[in-house]
Amino acid sequence: MIKLTVLVPVFNEETTIIEILGRVAKQTINGVRFEVVVVDDGSTDRTIELLEKNPRLYTNLVKMPRNGGKGAAVKAGLKHATGDYVLFQDADMEYDPADYAKLLKPVLELDADIVIGSRLMAPPLTRVSYFWHKVGNRLLTLAFNILNNTTFTDIYSCYLLYRRRLLDPEELTTEGFEQHAEILSKTVGRAKKMYEVPISYYGRTYDEGKKIRAYHAIAVIRTIVIQRFFR
Repeated sequence: MIKLTVLVPVFNEETTIIEILGRVAKQTINGVRFEVVVVDDGSTDRTIELLEKNPRLYTNLVKMPRNGGKGAAVKAGLKHATGDYVLFQDADMEYDPADYAKLLKPVLELDADIVIGSRLMAPPLTRVSYFWHKVGNRLLTLAFNILNNTTFTDIYSCYLLYRRRLLDPEELTTEGFEQHAEILSKTVGRAKKMYEVPISYYGRTYDEGKKIRAYHAIAVIRTIVIQRFFR
């Protein structure tokens, strides 16, 4: 039996937070016990109200005093994680918890240290969205693979699962979207067994609330380089 911490950072997602946590709660996998840590990053809509009315949907609710960004929320949540493994889950509906079984298969059968859910490795289905997002993702993934001698296809997938002991949250120095690159860089450098599995992707448009922008790629590249040569 392994314990998995599902970490859910959330900011102003009143329309999706209860549904996504309900989907997480439906997941049952032999040999896996779930812990759900939700971090509210200073939401100004009804998100926190809805969370407080539905405590059965999570193990721990962390309330940030003000909006500090996704990275700050992730770092706060990691300090409350007690699982053998950590898996990130966005609070929108872009990623489906039904894919947890795929992500955990390399852990349960092959003792994996890291598993990434790839949106580009023969996914069952992917919503057609922004061309330049795909180009940017491929360039970031290529840069990461060159510098770390890896063969990932989708490093900026939300579904990053890793063995918790590979990373002390106090080590993290970034708090923006680039923090994902810092976490992956640090854990890849310490892992022995790494896998990818195909997942479905239901990407949102900007009108639907998508938050990441093209300029975030600059900080991501800088973080990948720093982690490779100066960590």
